[in-house]
Amino acid sequence: MELFEVLNALELAEIGSGLYRAGNVSSPTGVVFGGQLLGQTIVAAALANPGRQLKTIHTVFARSATPEVPVEIEVDVMHAGRAFASATVTICQGERLCARSLVLSSADEPDLIRHSDNAPAVARPDDLVSLAHGRPAWDVRIVGDVDVSNPDTTGPAELHVWSRFEDAPDDVTTSQALLAYATDGFLVGTALRPHAGIGLAQAHVTISTGVISHTLTFHEPFRAADWLLLAHRSPYAGRGRTYGRADVFSSDGRLVASFVQDAMVRDRSHAANSVL
Repeated sequence: MELFEVLNALELAEIGSGLYRAGNVSSPTGVVFGGQLLGQTIVAAALANPGRQLKTIHTVFARSATPEVPVEIEVDVMHAGRAFASATVTICQGERLCARSLVLSSADEPDLIRHSDNAPAVARPDDLVSLAHGRPAWDVRIVGDVDVSNPDTTGPAELHVWSRFEDAPDDVTTSQALLAYATDGFLVGTALRPHAGIGLAQAHVTISTGVISHTLTFHEPFRAADWLLLAHRSPYAGRGRTYGRADVFSSDGRLVASFVQDAMVRDRSHAANSVL
């Protein structure tokens, strides 16, 4: 995946008051990657509430979007105060509502208290194999060379992934949008790891998978162009659903963001008779 594709999708064209249109990143699955919609939501919220940094985004993915049709993004500002601002952001394709988010932005304030978890002790990205193709690109390196696509490979329901968007712009909103893009990619695979005979290679073939909700909270400033460690864990899977959570650490060990995700994982024959 080339970086320019994602950056192009994050370029929102204003077509009305609080209303934007944007293109999509190409997708081999035939559906728009949820991380793109998260990133576009962050950019739209920043345009609606300038002067504040996004704190938390909670998104429900109602329906899939097709890459061939531009998305329309509508921002409804709920409140804009001195310390906090909030909005709903809705993404549609025509009459098809694809995703809706609640977004909270905030101004920086001085510490009264402070603590954070430590980064896990894992291999550094320079010691790992890159999965990127072409430059500039989204550079992904998985600790332990774990292949979550392979149904014959099993392990604990955890996954450590180094991520960077080399040569990405240095502004806060773009960095947050690019990290949001990255957070959508690995928690379903993490949940599949303990289960022999099931892997992401079967997605959209013999099993149906899809993210249904995603919540991302930013803690500290960071640059998406720098290495970030996404430490994933899935404590539960069952009843056709998975639940996962992750922390994001900078290369010097700072906790910069956290996220949780609910997803659907079910047999495709059952999915053919069901509605998402």
